[in-house]
Amino acid sequence: MADPRIKKLASILVRHSARVKKGDVVLIAASTELAKPLVLEVFREVLKAGGHPLTSIGFEETSNIFFDTATKEQIAFFPKTRLFEAKNIDCFVNIRAAANKKALSNVEPKKVGERTKVLRPISEEIVNRKRWILCNFPTHGLASEADMSLEEYEDFVYGATNIDWNKVKKEEMKLKAVLDKANVVRIVGEDTDLTIGIRGRKAIPCFGERNMPDGEVFLSPEESSAEGYIYYEMPAIYQGREVTGIRLRFRGGKVVEASADKNEDFLITMLDTDKGARFLGELGIGVNYGIQKFTKDILFDEKIGGTIHLAVGRSYESAGGKNISAIHWDMIKDLRRGGAIYLDGKAIQRNGKFLI
Repeated sequence: MADPRIKKLASILVRHSARVKKGDVVLIAASTELAKPLVLEVFREVLKAGGHPLTSIGFEETSNIFFDTATKEQIAFFPKTRLFEAKNIDCFVNIRAAANKKALSNVEPKKVGERTKVLRPISEEIVNRKRWILCNFPTHGLASEADMSLEEYEDFVYGATNIDWNKVKKEEMKLKAVLDKANVVRIVGEDTDLTIGIRGRKAIPCFGERNMPDGEVFLSPEESSAEGYIYYEMPAIYQGREVTGIRLRFRGGKVVEASADKNEDFLITMLDTDKGARFLGELGIGVNYGIQKFTKDILFDEKIGGTIHLAVGRSYESAGGKNISAIHWDMIKDLRRGGAIYLDGKAIQRNGKFLI
C-alpha cells in the first residue's frame, strides 16, 4: 500500500498545481527510477482527472556518459523529436529523485552551458509557457545532502508540500500589493547594501502552481538598475557545483566584480556564459516559515522565510523581465540576523520578520 502522504502529494500536483482537466496530455517525467512510487500515484490521479498520462523515466548515469563522450557536434545537436513532443503536451509534472546530487560535479561547465543553450528553445519557449510543476521525491541521496535520515527527510518534504496552498496564496497577496506600488528595493545585511529598481514590474505570488514546495513572491528587476554589493552566506549550488562565500558587486545592473571562497572559477565561467548572465533576472522573497533548515536544494532553500534570493541570468517574461540568458542561477541571502528589506525607503522586513 502506498504511503498516504504520497497519495496526497500526487493529488495536489495533479489537481492544484497542474490543474489537469479532461483531455489533457500530461507528461510525468522522473529524473531516476527512484521516483516510481510518486510517478505511479500521479499517473493514477491524471487518469481520474480524465487526462492522458505519459511517462519519461531517466537514469542519472546518462548525463555523465553524454558529457564525457559526446562530440561538439553531438552537444550542438537539436532534438526535433523532443520539440515535437513538447509542443503537443498540455502539462508537465517533473519529479526529481536524485541518488547523487553531485553526479555532474566533475563535468566541464562549458559543455553543460553549451548544451543548455541548445535546448533553450524547448525549455524556455515551449515548456515554460505551459502548465508545469517541479517537485522532489525523497531519496537517500537527497536526505544525505540535507544532513537528514531518509525518514526525517520524508517528514520534512511532506510537511512542506501537503498543506493548504489557498491559505498560503492569501498571505502572499499582501506582500504582492506593497511590491506592486514600489519603485526601488534596498537590501541590507552582512556585507550587503544593494538597491534594485522594480518600477512597473509586477510581483508574482507562488503558491504551489510551479514548484512544490512553494512559498515565495518574486519579480524580475529593471535590467540596468542594480547598484551596490551583496554577500551570500549560504552556498550557491548550480549544475551540481557548490560555490561558497560569493561576493558580487553591481554597477548599472551588471556584475562588475565577482569572487568566491570556493569554486570561484566555476562562478566566473557561469557569469561569462553569455551577455545576459551578469544581469539579474529575478528577485524573490521567501515567505515559507515552515522551511527553516538549509538543505542545499534551491527548490526548498529559496522559500525559507526570512531570506531573499537573487538570480543572475534569465528573467521571466511573465514578470516583465527582458533579460535573456541560458542560465538562471538563484543565490540566497539570509536576512534573519541583522538584515532588512526597504521599499522606497520604508522598511517592510527586519531580521526576517515582516512589518506589513
